[in-house]
Amino acid sequence: MADETSWISHYDDYTRKETQDIDSLSEPGDEVDKDETVISLDIMTDDLLDRILAYLPVESIFRASSVSKRWFSIVTSESFSWNPSNSPPQKPWYFMFTSSDEPTGCAYDPNLRKWYCFELPFIGSSNWIISSSYGLVCFMDSSRVLYMCNPITKRCKKLQEPSGLRFSDYGALAMSVDKESHNYIVAIVKSKQVPENFSQWDISIHIYKSEEETWATPLTEVLMGWRGGEESVICNGVLYFLVYFTGGVPSESRHALVAFNISGRSSQASLRRSFISVPCSLTCGRLMNMKEKLVMVGGIGKHDRPDIIKGIGIWVLHDRKWEEIVRMPHKYFQGFGEFDEVFASSGKDDLIYIQSYGSPALLTFDMKVKHWKWSQKCPVTKRFPLQLFSGFCFEPRLKIAP
Repeated sequence: MADETSWISHYDDYTRKETQDIDSLSEPGDEVDKDETVISLDIMTDDLLDRILAYLPVESIFRASSVSKRWFSIVTSESFSWNPSNSPPQKPWYFMFTSSDEPTGCAYDPNLRKWYCFELPFIGSSNWIISSSYGLVCFMDSSRVLYMCNPITKRCKKLQEPSGLRFSDYGALAMSVDKESHNYIVAIVKSKQVPENFSQWDISIHIYKSEEETWATPLTEVLMGWRGGEESVICNGVLYFLVYFTGGVPSESRHALVAFNISGRSSQASLRRSFISVPCSLTCGRLMNMKEKLVMVGGIGKHDRPDIIKGIGIWVLHDRKWEEIVRMPHKYFQGFGEFDEVFASSGKDDLIYIQSYGSPALLTFDMKVKHWKWSQKCPVTKRFPLQLFSGFCFEPRLKIAP
């Protein structure tokens, strides 16, 4: 794969070797025609069938769920005895959707390099803000309505809204799930312009704890010349979010990183004093938790035109200092075709996804082996010139519920 130069050429080479396989995970299929099967598993009890299906990897389980209504009922029941230790390690999947208001899209499984037709319970519009952690995904729409769900089992829960959240200009969403207890924390950074003062922004942080089912507002502060946006993540009990320069005292960069300790174990300085400089002039930044390390994928701006992207870099934060991991080779950057100054990117564990808003091209980077690779071609096609694409990654898990 060392000579691959573009997503399209890679797909053409790949399809000569393997036929594309698109499966549906969203709905149970019709009953299997027993006359056409050599051995019928319908003679087995539910307990025995449960034990057999429990040894399948997660993608095979949902293929099995389409065999019959009975199988679908078994694998989606709360008593299903699936054990992830029976399966090989799961890499995070990537869900891609278009600019339509339909909840359908395609999920990419990097383990098998296959796309699946997929439907999410809550994609009511294309401008949802989305965060994921350990098998759960949180959705927040433009009116600040919140839902938590497991996209695999489709179990969902509407969360109580913090007071005053709907009256904000910008909102960033982050979440973190405890792997042992499955309790989770949701953090929202609200940013609202101070009336009649265009240079001041009212920033507030709202924290939800599922164990208590309550919201708290540990910080409210006015920033001069900086506003919040829609980019945030939680790592090791610290909420990180990007702020954007709006004018006033000249700044070397249009972006800065804010760190806020939500664990409550230490005192918190003012937001302005907690600013962390970004590693270079950025067109945009995407934050992600990679094994409890803060990773940023950023568009690198030109020296004389910082709003024009010239490349993409990946950095890891160590003690308030950025370490550059890699820059995207130019052949991959060109492989996207026309690339805007902003783009979608998310990651979990060791795998990072990067996607252009203007096309369904999807590139992956493995942090462990430092390897770039195009995904199999997405079955979602571009139907008109201004059609937009976006997406997010999540961990496919069965044994977790909101």
